[in-house]
Amino acid sequence: MAKDVIIACDFSSRAEVLGFLDKFTERKPFVKIGMELFYAEGPEIVREIKARGHKIFLDLKLHDIPNTVKKAMSVLSGLDIDMCNVHASGTSAMMSAALEGLVRPDGTRPLLIAVTQLTSTSEERMQKELLIKSSLEETVLHYAQNAKGAGLDGIVCSPLESGMVKKHCGEAFLTITPGVRFADSKSDDQVRITTPSKARELGSDYIVVGRPITEAEDPVEAYKRCLNEFLV
Repeated sequence: MAKDVIIACDFSSRAEVLGFLDKFTERKPFVKIGMELFYAEGPEIVREIKARGHKIFLDLKLHDIPNTVKKAMSVLSGLDIDMCNVHASGTSAMMSAALEGLVRPDGTRPLLIAVTQLTSTSEERMQKELLIKSSLEETVLHYAQNAKGAGLDGIVCSPLESGMVKKHCGEAFLTITPGVRFADSKSDDQVRITTPSKARELGSDYIVVGRPITEAEDPVEAYKRCLNEFLV
């Protein structure tokens, strides 16, 4: 599967996100729609952006009992999204149920990936606040192996963990990695971060980039820079 850059469209309204996407008159970027935009505008914004020719990663991080997640995924699959996710901590049973719910009547489905540990989470916080006593790497790998066992396509992790996941879960198991910043960008609230070129070297299949593109003086040029650094 081809590598790609996914722009995190973390906007709060239809007007904001469409105004942003209007700037891209050549290549239509793969975009991530997260909770803020989806909760503000609902399913219709997904349909509208899809109709404009964009691939969509719907980032809602479902985490509930298996039956509820299965039913929710069946609804989301009908939006013609390309990728969606759950929390790996929801258990293998929940992930398997999510996968069942995603399959459309014609047998197709979006990619399904699982969030391991958020890139804003440090090992210290994970151990002290979540009472997970294993190391961050051990936890991410264990969640990745559970996700693969449940039939998922890949995981969300830090670029710093991509190589480890590929080694143990295989090259075909996707790593989708936020926490990517240009070398001259600020880290914002991310803890485990790296650059687009380093993410490529580490084995990321997709990188998710938000503020370094959306808040850039020239978002289109920032996107092209990201593509050049990641895909070369």
